[in-house]
Amino acid sequence: MPKTKPIIQSLLDTDLYKFTMLQVVLHQFPAAHGEYEFRCRNHPDTPLSQLKAQLEEQLDLLCQLRFQQEELAYLRGLRFIKSDFVDYLELFHLQRRFISVTEEGEQLAILIKGPMVQAMFFEIFVLAIVNELYFRPLGSEAVLEEGRRRLEAKIATLERFQREEAASQRFPLLIADFGTRRRFSRDWQAHVVERLNRALPQIFRGTSNVHLARKLGITPIGTMAHEFFQAFQALGVRLRDFQKAALESWVQEYRGDLGIALTDVVGMDAFLADFDLYFAKLFDGLRHDSGDPYIWGDKAIAHYRKLRIDPATKMLTFSDGLTVDSALQLHRHFSPHIQVSFGIGTHFTNDMGLEPLQIVLKLVSCNGQPVAKLSDSPGKIMCSDETFLAYLRQVFKIPAPR
Repeated sequence: MPKTKPIIQSLLDTDLYKFTMLQVVLHQFPAAHGEYEFRCRNHPDTPLSQLKAQLEEQLDLLCQLRFQQEELAYLRGLRFIKSDFVDYLELFHLQRRFISVTEEGEQLAILIKGPMVQAMFFEIFVLAIVNELYFRPLGSEAVLEEGRRRLEAKIATLERFQREEAASQRFPLLIADFGTRRRFSRDWQAHVVERLNRALPQIFRGTSNVHLARKLGITPIGTMAHEFFQAFQALGVRLRDFQKAALESWVQEYRGDLGIALTDVVGMDAFLADFDLYFAKLFDGLRHDSGDPYIWGDKAIAHYRKLRIDPATKMLTFSDGLTVDSALQLHRHFSPHIQVSFGIGTHFTNDMGLEPLQIVLKLVSCNGQPVAKLSDSPGKIMCSDETFLAYLRQVFKIPAPR
């Protein structure tokens, strides 16, 4: 019987922010315990529960992987990665006992429970595996040809912008691939990133995927995710101060590197209330991941101006369900005032003429306490404890959605 081919073949085949967050966890709260739950936000044509046996097999293979010496050497070469962290990774492998898969009707129930230094590293791998297992039977040559046609149309649009509009823009258009978690397949993402890198050297600035960044000699991109902030809701600081504690922790770890802060764990207004002059000067910019991007960007610019910081010295990074067209519209709107960049995910790595899965794997508790993401979009709220969610709203004076 032929051996099953692993979908994940390198532990670098994940997003950079998994490494950057893991380094902080290891150095500053290594005993923290996390619990993560899987959710699918749309209704796929094929029940995900049918993937259970294949997923279990792929998880077994994933947990056999180790970092290779050349991969560790690459990580050591990133100036913000510390030597002792790479020494830890040399011993690291994912432990199978921390992740379980069951069926709930037609859905998959995936639960990760364990030390955050283990649990947080599963997320991108699991989402990429589920995606590839789901789309593999649909990957006909006709589907791949449609994907190639759509990719070339996006490249043509970006080339036209570069040729016709770039010179009139105050700041350059910068676009990166953020599509590992939602990719059609590992091979398709590699094709997309290679093609974008070759065709658009003045626009394409890198990828969140560390394996592809290393392979192609391009920039790995990423800072932090929601789970980093959420963990501080349960790490012993006053709840009202958890955002400041998370930002300060990041500053102490990276001291000027990786300076794009995520804003929507409890919403932009609550974030800006904590993002005072100290943090606004220390961080290079902000990342948008939910809510109306125009309202969000205008608030960010107004906040910098209120603090007497020239917005032109800062950057706004947009990463919420972007398309090439929406990124260009945002760039035209904001680039007269502030630097902008764009992380495009599904629209790059899973635009094949098929409906993409809207799957997430989110932190729901830390150290036995519930944590939450309120977001600026009601559909992105993540919390398994309504009592805690109500308390969090009360503390930050956020009304419940109607």
